[in-house]
Amino acid sequence: MTDRHHLLVHGGTFAAVGDGGDISGVRGGASPSPEGLFVRDARHLSRWQLTVDGAVPEALTPVADGDTARCVLVPRGGRQEPPAYTIFREQAVGDGSFIESLRVTSNRPAPTTVRLAVTADADFTDQFELRSDYRTYTKTGATRSREVLDAGVEFTYQRGEWRSCTTVTAEPAPDGVEETGTGARRLVWTLELEPHGTAELTLRVMARPHGDKRALRVPQSPAALNAQLLALEGEFVEGVAFPTGWPELAAACARGLADLASLQVPATGPDGEELRVPAAGAPWFLTLLGRDALLTSLFALPYRPQLAAATLPALAAVQATEIGADSVAQPGKIVHEVRHGELAHFGQVPYGRYYGSVDATPLFLVLLGAYVEQTGDVSMARRLESHARAAIGWMLDHGGLTSRGYLVYRADQGGLANQNWKDSPGAICWADGTRASGAVMAAGAQGYAYDALRRTAWVARTVWADETYAALLEQAAGDLRDRFQRDFWMPDRTFPALALDGEGQQVDALASDAGHLLWSGLLDKEYGEAVGRRLLEPDFFSGWGVRTVAAGQSAYHPLSYHRGSVWPHDNALITLGLARYGLHDEARVVAHALVDAATATGHRLPEVLAGYGRDSHSEPVPYPHACVRESRSAAAPLALLTAVGGA
Repeated sequence: MTDRHHLLVHGGTFAAVGDGGDISGVRGGASPSPEGLFVRDARHLSRWQLTVDGAVPEALTPVADGDTARCVLVPRGGRQEPPAYTIFREQAVGDGSFIESLRVTSNRPAPTTVRLAVTADADFTDQFELRSDYRTYTKTGATRSREVLDAGVEFTYQRGEWRSCTTVTAEPAPDGVEETGTGARRLVWTLELEPHGTAELTLRVMARPHGDKRALRVPQSPAALNAQLLALEGEFVEGVAFPTGWPELAAACARGLADLASLQVPATGPDGEELRVPAAGAPWFLTLLGRDALLTSLFALPYRPQLAAATLPALAAVQATEIGADSVAQPGKIVHEVRHGELAHFGQVPYGRYYGSVDATPLFLVLLGAYVEQTGDVSMARRLESHARAAIGWMLDHGGLTSRGYLVYRADQGGLANQNWKDSPGAICWADGTRASGAVMAAGAQGYAYDALRRTAWVARTVWADETYAALLEQAAGDLRDRFQRDFWMPDRTFPALALDGEGQQVDALASDAGHLLWSGLLDKEYGEAVGRRLLEPDFFSGWGVRTVAAGQSAYHPLSYHRGSVWPHDNALITLGLARYGLHDEARVVAHALVDAATATGHRLPEVLAGYGRDSHSEPVPYPHACVRESRSAAAPLALLTAVGGA
């Protein structure tokens, strides 16, 4: 985020406000986040601007990071003209709501009249329209309306059967609601202040997205809402045994758990039960993404198994049952992304339920097996047996294990070119930067498939009592391991290829995905130890973590999304893998680097960091478009704790 945007997040709702608490309606562009109040992929407040006596006050104390936005504002003036009044502004978001309190205090010894106004608007723009990808979308027949209420104003948007609404009310009610000529409405108050007197106002915003029939209420005040958030965060943190000898890791774990509490979004299970699952991250991915929710739940499993207990049935409920060309759906496949916005509803983007992920399906099976092993809850494995068998069926059939020997994906012209975790267009490439083409077999996904086959074999034997099926899966896993080490291993580099392309050629970029193979246990011990030590050499290891692509290759760029940056969740998997192969010193080096990065950024790990070396810059360099609150990164310190303890 830039210093102009501050995120407030609660479940499926977030607000991005400026230093003074205003929302100006910035459309994104080069900005990492558009300003506004967003619920279920739509902007329910596009403008929220405070003026006093016709002028915008300046921030004496700007908004700081936190669950509540607080700032102090004064009228603009000079040294010889002390401010006539001071405004104390406080804002918070709830589930589908936004609440603000304003306290205006006179600094004068005589009675003072102050005219205060809040200009509000709701453009209901879909988040996909605000991305800087230069796409435009036609909205035939769309209409917007505004209705003045006794205590405020209501904005409504309709397009065919699609209907959304935003209601703004105030206490006390405004003296009037004025038109602005732009579609926005201005709520105005004339405040009569006694000498050094104070007046207080509370404004409440309720967003009602299309299809959301929940009966929600706006809390009484930002303080009341903040108390709810703190209680929720406290529940997530309570009972976790943090390392006493490593306070920085303890702080990163606590911060991560608190962020995970605020990143829970509603979902539905196979029987219609209501669930709360980890969203991928804010601002752009405050929704269910299969891969992200699965990895987050895996990292948190020893500490917060309830995340897995919600994620598994939520993903089972939207598992594909038939072929869908636009959504890349195939029977048994686990969803990549679920969206609730207008463009998804009308099929203008394919992400309503989008299945463009080669690795969500094996990760679903990995989490199911790990959850049963960790908790002993065999009822989950029994309940989801048909879903698990369907997922295995997808891997063997449509996924490509039987026909190609590996999990395979092809670029989706309407969606994602790459469908592994490195899903940006040029992420899977040769060392010279040339993109892989054809049917791609990404290395990391094969590791997940191997682990999925083995874990599901264990579940089949111990829970389903199906020895024949278990033996079949174990044989498939062993065959995959043998094939992989034959086809992917590059003897001249003592390292596995990033992928095989459509011709079966080794895509030879040296990439961090090799560390995922350690986590999955796919490599023989000798190969695994060689890979683990290689990842700690200077071209890979930046001092803040392992780079996605080793420096020195033409493909490397420290500010690329997947070709030289440092991802905390990627490094968490690498650390777990290093520990699995007995490389405990190397695991501690990576863990300490990540914890140092978290300590330098308020104990919160962002989605991704730039790949610049610690030796050339003593602070971690942020990646300019990273999600600040991201579930995998929030859970990454927990994975470090699992891998190295308090060392």
